[in-house]
Amino acid sequence: MTDGPRQRGSAAPSISEDGAAADTGKEAGQSVALKKEIGLVSACGIIVGNIIGSGIFVSPKGVLENASSVGLALIVWIVTGVITAIGALCYAELGVTIPKSGGDYSYVKDIFGGLAGFLRLWIAVLVIYPTNQAVIALTFSNYVLQPLFPTCFPPENGLRLLAAICLLLLTWVNCFSVRWATRVQDIFTAGKLLALILIIIMGIVQICKGEYYWLEPANAFEPFQDYDVGLIALAFLQGSFAYGGWNFLNYVTEELVDPYV
Repeated sequence: MTDGPRQRGSAAPSISEDGAAADTGKEAGQSVALKKEIGLVSACGIIVGNIIGSGIFVSPKGVLENASSVGLALIVWIVTGVITAIGALCYAELGVTIPKSGGDYSYVKDIFGGLAGFLRLWIAVLVIYPTNQAVIALTFSNYVLQPLFPTCFPPENGLRLLAAICLLLLTWVNCFSVRWATRVQDIFTAGKLLALILIIIMGIVQICKGEYYWLEPANAFEPFQDYDVGLIALAFLQGSFAYGGWNFLNYVTEELVDPYV
């Protein structure tokens, strides 16, 4: 009491666990922020890793079946890619204009108000993200268990159990450490890129062997079933799903070392 009352807003020393006073050196009013631990390479890994997810190994079949021809399927891939690129550029601008973590929630909240942001957040939490992650986890489980059941489909309960274990493990890693989460992301991204490179190489080998009948302009648009507007729309949906993940980096904007880069 001899020191008298402290001035309001002055920086008070913090007491460590062993009882020693440690001056935090923080000025009054300084807000708590997330650690900036994600660099350029890890940031690119997050984007590439989320775009090149399980969807790229699942969607091509749906795009080709619903497009009804190889030529139209290629057009679907090009159009969905252009739309995705435009959306990514708009999101990059939003990320540096509103440098907050949270992605869609932060932008909707700042622009349209708290109620709209709240509704957007709960729709994402209850519908969008759980279903998306469930599809990815089940696809991963199917690929892992398929070699063990070469003559039949893997058991449904086994697929669901392995998918649940994967989701719980990745959730724990993300909660435990951002650095470990980015490392896991980088490793899986490298694995998916390797798988895609192998698929591309095998495709080029087949083309060099003369297996390019459906790529010739005279045969590319030859339909193997009747064209249907609904099926073509579904093909666009499948293509968009494969490109999904281009907006995930904006959910950790505050954790980027240099968001503008």
